[in-house]
Amino acid sequence: MKLASDSNIISRRPTKVMVSTLLLATLRPAARTAAAFSFSSRSIASTVVRPTISSVSLQQQQCGIFTAPRITTGYHNSRLFSTTEDVSAEVTSIEEQIATKGNQIRALKDDGISKDDLAPHITELLALKAKLADLTGEAAPAPKKKKKNPPPKKKKGPAPKKDESEMSINELRESRLAKVAAMRDVGAEPYAYVYDPNRTASQLAKEYDGKLEPGQEDDTNEFTTLGEGEEIAVAGRIMARRVFGKLAFYTLQDETGTIQLQFDKKRLGERDADSFKNLKAWTDSGDIIGAKGTIRRTDKGELTLYAKEWTMLTKSAMPLPDKYHGLTDISKRYRNRHLDLIVNPSVRETFYKRAKITSSLRRQLDDKGFLEIETPVLHTQPGGAEAKPFETYHNSMDMELTLRIATELHLKRLIIGGFPRVYELGRIFRNEGISTRHNPEFTSVELYQAYADYDDMMDLTEELICGMASEVCDSLTIPYGDHTISLERPWRRVTMHDIVKEEIPDFDFDLNDPSTLDAAKTAASAAGVPDVHKCTSVGYVLNACFEELCEPKLIQPTYVIDYPVEVSPLSKPHRSKEGIVERFELFATGREMANSFSELTDPVDQRERFEAQAEKKAAGDEEACDVDEEFLSALEQGMPPTGGLGIGIDRLVMLLTNSPSIRDVIAFPLLKPDA
Repeated sequence: MKLASDSNIISRRPTKVMVSTLLLATLRPAARTAAAFSFSSRSIASTVVRPTISSVSLQQQQCGIFTAPRITTGYHNSRLFSTTEDVSAEVTSIEEQIATKGNQIRALKDDGISKDDLAPHITELLALKAKLADLTGEAAPAPKKKKKNPPPKKKKGPAPKKDESEMSINELRESRLAKVAAMRDVGAEPYAYVYDPNRTASQLAKEYDGKLEPGQEDDTNEFTTLGEGEEIAVAGRIMARRVFGKLAFYTLQDETGTIQLQFDKKRLGERDADSFKNLKAWTDSGDIIGAKGTIRRTDKGELTLYAKEWTMLTKSAMPLPDKYHGLTDISKRYRNRHLDLIVNPSVRETFYKRAKITSSLRRQLDDKGFLEIETPVLHTQPGGAEAKPFETYHNSMDMELTLRIATELHLKRLIIGGFPRVYELGRIFRNEGISTRHNPEFTSVELYQAYADYDDMMDLTEELICGMASEVCDSLTIPYGDHTISLERPWRRVTMHDIVKEEIPDFDFDLNDPSTLDAAKTAASAAGVPDVHKCTSVGYVLNACFEELCEPKLIQPTYVIDYPVEVSPLSKPHRSKEGIVERFELFATGREMANSFSELTDPVDQRERFEAQAEKKAAGDEEACDVDEEFLSALEQGMPPTGGLGIGIDRLVMLLTNSPSIRDVIAFPLLKPDA
């Protein structure tokens, strides 16, 4: 080949074949093959090749290969004209990057990263693989022509495993049910009948607190009450899986907390050669399993059950919510409370505390001689409170019925019948609005004590609530939102009239003088109280002022006492104040917690109040009650002086668990159908 002496530029353009041949001649056989693959049309056809003379590499001379002058082009970064050592070094670097990125992606998946957050990492990995393929030429061969007849044979075996982050809910469900079938095919039961765990996560944490050094194993049960050679057995739900070749770590959650499980292929294989393989193939997060083994601390100091065997107890057909972006919508949490309980330990703790609260309440009342007696939920007419009832119908008896809005009247009939102390903790149903403090069905306790009055009930209320707080919170000073609530006794007591005067100093109107009604309305309107024009007495105006101006400000426990008779149809008249009844309501965190009366025992007075309520109902008041002849008949038999108390359990649980909404403390609150 004749070269121009002045510019080192070939006087005529070589063809692709000439350039390829010249390049391949300078390479070793292995590199020659890779270079031949890489010599694609896109690298050459779009470039005007202008080779120049270059020195022959020392490596090529040492190998005794006939070499032509090195050819370069204006594209000096092209892999076609790099040395073998350059290509090899770059391939090694990219392979290391691919391995590093692959390990990072696996770790992110084990941590539960979402599909959207994982996508950039996948894109980066694919770009590295494409770059490697471009260097090695592995993706360069042209696709083979498909034969029409006969069709190509399909290789038997499972399809390539699809990453769970890329699977739909239906695909995940089908994948898990396929594992159920695979287990049954080999005689394994995916839904066990029984298992006998002998330890919980919290028990193990307590027994091994401060015990075992990192890396140390307790294979003799030195720190437990189990005998030597007896294996620790735990059971719970898999919350996370981390598999590393022949080693796996699972996070197991039971009702008390979490414990780490360590699975080793060799250790499991001592009892079942396929145990580790099946563990990896059959288990998913959300499954319920049992495991037996010994306790050790990992090198990082984490308490771990070092498993010798494992058992599938329940195969979950559906995945758990995404760890970071899953069950965050509050409505979905209420609708899927089972998932809320699984993934949010604080929610489980709330309902543990609720159970302890009601248990403590019952125990305290039982210890004081109160008897719990259940009363009807279906009533022929509503009574015991001012509230709109739910209506229903009994087919066989052909009767219109309502769900109870209170347990009061039936419990009072038990007092009349001779039980001096009775109570019922149960569900109440009121067809009213929904808010953070109201639910159509809620739980309350109503209790009645013969020969007591509302002063006795105030003392009893403090004793009961402080007892529950001490048991559940271990303190009488508790947090609620931005406030710190002190339940230390005694609690403040203030009349409704006096607390309204704190907001409206000139509100000093005679409840028994109708001529002061207009002046009372004017004063209330000036203070910003809405709808006072609808009030028909000074007592109603006073109550409206309290609810609007005072109630939201009562953060610390406060008894508001001595209510107008108009808003308390079942209370005994105050023994010294006309137009007032002996009634109190307990307020804390700006909401009502309890309600109590010195109970009305005069049947004539009671009938008159019922008739006044019936007139209101006839005028269109849906919350007013009718005359209850059955209760009046019982009252005419004579009821001893009685103090009555009702406590809203849901609101009390809200206070003692620092929950902002009543739905947070009701396991399954009523919700509209999901659109």
